[in-house]
Amino acid sequence: MLGEDGMEPFMGMKVRRHSSMYRVYSADYIDVPANPTIVKLLSKQGDKQVLFADNIMKVNRKCKLVRRVLIVTDVAIYMLDSVFFRLKHRIPMQASEWLVQNIDKVSLSELSDNFLAVSVPSEYDFLIASTRKSEIVTVLVEAVKQLTTTLPENELQSGCQLAQKFTKLVGVLNGVCSFEYRIDAEHTREVHFESVEDGGTKTKFVDK
Repeated sequence: MLGEDGMEPFMGMKVRRHSSMYRVYSADYIDVPANPTIVKLLSKQGDKQVLFADNIMKVNRKCKLVRRVLIVTDVAIYMLDSVFFRLKHRIPMQASEWLVQNIDKVSLSELSDNFLAVSVPSEYDFLIASTRKSEIVTVLVEAVKQLTTTLPENELQSGCQLAQKFTKLVGVLNGVCSFEYRIDAEHTREVHFESVEDGGTKTKFVDK
């Protein structure tokens, strides 16, 4: 469970949902131990601890929202089919010199939208939507910090730098902010966020 110490990455954020900054997290929202399919998958991969698990929405290449199960463990990020829990994607988080190549950063805006992008330089980026956006980022940051503490001395500097730069918080100018993410090896898309009068956020996708 994460408390005040885990909220360090968000202490400077100005967002509408201030309550999310101080919520005590329960982490597993889908009861992983009660799902034999997921338990078998994680056991096969050698994962020892589930840090976060929940139903989320993934934005596909056609800008459509697709329901997925997101699981963050002590060593990897999983994206599963939400019906049969089949593995769609696994991103390892290993404490080695190529950790930076696996997961470069997580991008999110300061507005009250639910989107965040996980940057994976060796593949493509994942844009997902979740009402628990801040919790997901906090869990990922803490997981990276824990992994980098086990690095050999000659690799420790790159690991510490990763933990520091891991979260890319996009600022707001005149109520608007945006960030780019890669939908494949050759194409980039930009997502724009704009605050509206009712306190919500309008989202628009632009292919580059």
